[in-house]
Amino acid sequence: MKVLVTGADGFIGSHLTETLARAGHQVRAMVLYNSFGSWGWLDHSPAEVREAIEVISGDVRDPACTAEAVRGCDTVMHLAALIAIPWSYQAPASYVDTNVTGTLNLLQAARAHGVERFIHTSTSEVYGTARFVPITEEHPLQPQSPYSATKIAADSLALSFHASFDLPVVVARPFNTYGPRQSARAVIPTIITQLASGAPRLELGAVSPTRDFNYVQDTVDAFLAIARAPAGRVVGEVLNIGSNFEVSIGETAELIADIMGVEPEIVCDEQRLRPEKSEVERLWAANAKALGRLDWEPAHAGREGFRRGLEQTIAWFRDPANLAAYKSDRYNL
Repeated sequence: MKVLVTGADGFIGSHLTETLARAGHQVRAMVLYNSFGSWGWLDHSPAEVREAIEVISGDVRDPACTAEAVRGCDTVMHLAALIAIPWSYQAPASYVDTNVTGTLNLLQAARAHGVERFIHTSTSEVYGTARFVPITEEHPLQPQSPYSATKIAADSLALSFHASFDLPVVVARPFNTYGPRQSARAVIPTIITQLASGAPRLELGAVSPTRDFNYVQDTVDAFLAIARAPAGRVVGEVLNIGSNFEVSIGETAELIADIMGVEPEIVCDEQRLRPEKSEVERLWAANAKALGRLDWEPAHAGREGFRRGLEQTIAWFRDPANLAAYKSDRYNL
């Protein structure tokens, strides 16, 4: 494949870019332009990966950037997005610009250049608090934050381009992905970095909500499986990418503490709490559709698999060079 990965400088995007390059695909990695010339996490990729990929700086909010980025590619894997839920309360217009308009720009470019497959990245947050579990792809969509509202809009735009223009769109809907390089705005890095830094108290928001956590390589492998799958099995479809395993934030914190060999006091930091109606209380993925249509299954499913994924994640964060990149003593929006 000749693949464009947007958001290649980010957490999932960098892992995906590396995996594609190692598999021998031609990869064009689109990173957010900045005056430092930084490629985000791709700056930390092995030299052989950096040499194998074509990195372009740009911004999905700009139609000219997206048109040029898509040119010559047969597959688009669109991951670029603003994702921090707390920041979406403060800057909702930015989320509309990036998540909605940015997606529209890429869809227009993909249509103009005859892309053979457009994989659009959704999020389990579009479901809101589960009305039934496990959550299937038919579950109602509930915009409980400006972030989730913009992702619902972006998903709908992508599917509308399939219905209206026969663009070969697939909506990949990952549940909570975790692993090395994840930003500190997510709960697992928040827990690990505080404990790794020796904090006597573990400051968290709500600990009762449940999540379906997925190790990053499982998410990446699902994207590759979607790209390889016959069109008739996936195009025009929404696919949950999840482990079908539910665990609470509190249980997750206890498991991480056990792996790290510490017994912290867990306290509630009120600034970390979402507004009451905005908190998503329960997420648990039904992944039967993905299992049935893709040559894929999560390698880190269930409690034992979750523990293995956490052990790998903790080992990465415990490296002093990696831990130094995180500000564990403050709340990150």
